Amino acid sequence: MQAQALFDASFVVVSHGTESDPILNYANQAGLDLWEMTWEQLIRTPSRQTAEPVNQEERIRMLVLAEEQGYFDGYRGVRISATGRRFLVVGATVWNVLDHQSRRVGQAATFSNWSEVP
Repeated sequence: MQAQALFDASFVVVSHGTESDPILNYANQAGLDLWEMTWEQLIRTPSRQTAEPVNQEERIRMLVLAEEQGYFDGYRGVRISATGRRFLVVGATVWNVLDHQSRRVGQAATFSNWSEVP
């Protein structure tokens, strides 16, 4: 029941694993819609492809800070959908996903504020 509520939520939740080039491994319906992907596309997509090349350095800096601190709050940045549509994310929170032994198994993000970028 909680999993369905999260999947159907109006805010975005997305995550990736810890591969050397992390692959997306979850998005709720709001995230799938925003990035214009099916589930099958999502789980084959490197996380870096959610940002344009010009925004890669900023994205990496934020992910490193989240890894070091355990989370990063208030992220703002331009992202890109699978079809090339650009949107600005405002106020995202990014955090480390831990397993039962407190080992980092990925990172996740959530946000509810975004707008189209021309």
